Amino acid sequence: MRPIRLVKGFVTVGGWTLASRILGFVRDILIAAWLGTGPAHQAFVVAFSLPNLFRRFFAEGAFNMAFIPMFSKRLESGDDPEGFARDAFSALGGILIVLTLLAMAAMPWMVLAMASGFYGQEQFDLAVLYGRIAFPYILFISLAALLSGVLNAAGRFAAAAAAPVLLNVLFIAAMVGAALTGGDLALALSWTVPVAGIAQLALVWIAARRANFTLVPHLPRLTPDLKRLAIIAAPAALAGGVVQVNLLVGRQVASYFDSAVSWLYNADRLYQLPLGVVAIAIGVVLLPDLSRRLKAGDEAGGRASLNRATEFALALTLPAAAALMVIPGPLVSVLFERGAFGPQDTAQTALAVAVYGAGLPAFVLQKVLQPLFFARADTRRPFYYAVGAMGVNAGLAIGLAPFIGFIAAALATTAAGWAMVGQLWLGSRRMGMAATFDERLIRRAPRIVLASALMGLCLWGGAWGLAPWLKADTLRYGALALLIALGIVSYFGFGHLLGAFHLSDFRNALKRQR
Repeated sequence: MRPIRLVKGFVTVGGWTLASRILGFVRDILIAAWLGTGPAHQAFVVAFSLPNLFRRFFAEGAFNMAFIPMFSKRLESGDDPEGFARDAFSALGGILIVLTLLAMAAMPWMVLAMASGFYGQEQFDLAVLYGRIAFPYILFISLAALLSGVLNAAGRFAAAAAAPVLLNVLFIAAMVGAALTGGDLALALSWTVPVAGIAQLALVWIAARRANFTLVPHLPRLTPDLKRLAIIAAPAALAGGVVQVNLLVGRQVASYFDSAVSWLYNADRLYQLPLGVVAIAIGVVLLPDLSRRLKAGDEAGGRASLNRATEFALALTLPAAAALMVIPGPLVSVLFERGAFGPQDTAQTALAVAVYGAGLPAFVLQKVLQPLFFARADTRRPFYYAVGAMGVNAGLAIGLAPFIGFIAAALATTAAGWAMVGQLWLGSRRMGMAATFDERLIRRAPRIVLASALMGLCLWGGAWGLAPWLKADTLRYGALALLIALGIVSYFGFGHLLGAFHLSDFRNALKRQR
């Protein structure tokens, strides 16, 4: 895959992810308006987080990070890739069925592990109920992720990237239906979670069959290839477990502060928009590409892929981070403040958005650097790095919470993200040519930083000038759109003038992938 085709792959995945995130905003806006930050919303956040916690192991996490390089190499050599994928599909399904049954039985203890501050309150019993309904999602979404890995390794990105759109479409439909019929909205959302998982699995299974990969499960059997897959995946699973410990620590801290779970959730959804569009696109496209190049001994091609991925990440992530830090108040107010979501919720959520914004480049750069290790089947060092980041996260979140409150959880997440990037970068320096930056990236990166900073100044001035309209009931939507347009125009204008990038780079990337 040439660098320009690599970028086109990023755009294909990123475009569908953007559509999903926009629909996700619509979903979260409706949830905030109807449920606010009360017990039902906090309970649903925890319940939905439980299958997503394990998803990091079995979906886009450890299992897939080990599976994709092995499958890509078999695909490159023609050594029965479909048979290997079918064995992995069956083994993963068997493991997840057992996990799902155990988790549903142990749900009260799982809720305590996630948010012990809920104990004795209304949201605890609700979280147990919603969690039992929603948890089977992990089975369907993890199998869908394996199929997505098959499609991505084969260079077919669209169907896998489009699957998450179904989740948000079904969420929105369920909420509107519950609102129109007077039903329990949070309960309707909980039942929609596993239904959406089935829909996503069906979509990618059909796409894989059309790509001549028909994965019909059979009784799991431990083949030599699956043993090797398990050996490679185990350290990555431990690393994923460390990341989940970070999330658990943050949620535990937040559960002891009234409404903080909801504030952090809404802030997370806002910074996840650029993170999802860029980081997921890079992770999905870069790992298979690096795996194929390393299999073929193409170090120069691997270096070019890494550098263009890093450049693409910085060009889209740094301005987004600047915007989240400079105008979090207007963003949260216009997007969420209505109905049951009030001014106090806006202020606290905006504070968290600004803190997460400072960590956004780190969260994306992790997705750029990790494939360097996973493509070489090196999952041990990322685990050790994740342990170090966990220490940073836990120390700051628990140590600072008594002094600065719930925001300690967001601050710790950002600091741990940068600690992880630092360790990955230092570790990658020993990997040779593919892990070094080329002259073009060294020349452009500081200019991207400067263009983002100048855009931030424009946004600050624009927010000051538009302040009266940003607080108006109806005009605020147009005012925010104007402010965002100012940021886009100023960033691309400054970037082009400074030589941070050429506008033709983006035009070429947006051409349809052949």
